[in-house]
Amino acid sequence: MNNIDSTVFIHNAAIVEHGCRIGAHTRVWAFSHVLNDVTIGNNCNICDHTFIENGVIIGNRVTIKCGVYLWSGLHIDDDVFIGPNATFSNDIFPRSKHQPSQWLHTRICRGASIGAGAVILPGVTIGEEAMVGAGTVVTKDVPGWTVVVGNPARVIRSLAQADCNRSG
Repeated sequence: MNNIDSTVFIHNAAIVEHGCRIGAHTRVWAFSHVLNDVTIGNNCNICDHTFIENGVIIGNRVTIKCGVYLWSGLHIDDDVFIGPNATFSNDIFPRSKHQPSQWLHTRICRGASIGAGAVILPGVTIGEEAMVGAGTVVTKDVPGWTVVVGNPARVIRSLAQADCNRSG
């Protein structure tokens, strides 16, 4: 049975399967598909053409832009932004009809931003308030409070608290 707050908006062209949990004031837009055993926090915006697989955990105030697919093993903390067509994976050695006994865990920490078209390989952690540039390929952990760009991702600068001020 679904545990969906009464203030949640689900577009009539979205599919939200039984067994998921969706917090207050979250919006799930057209052509999104949320599988069972998914947790989505409060005040999230799940844009058009997204897919969220079993076991994914999404915190509060998260924005997931169009064309993003979230796979099992992914944990997204509060206040994260995921840009359009960012790509995630959960299997480092994918083969048809062969699944690992356990999915690798990928974590996007509080306040991080993932740019459009970035690729996030499985088993990495993107640190608190980190910023992944558009088109970046993340192959290893990203330190908190840094900006990474390129293929593979490399740190180009550190961020100060003022860079990440959320009061505006």
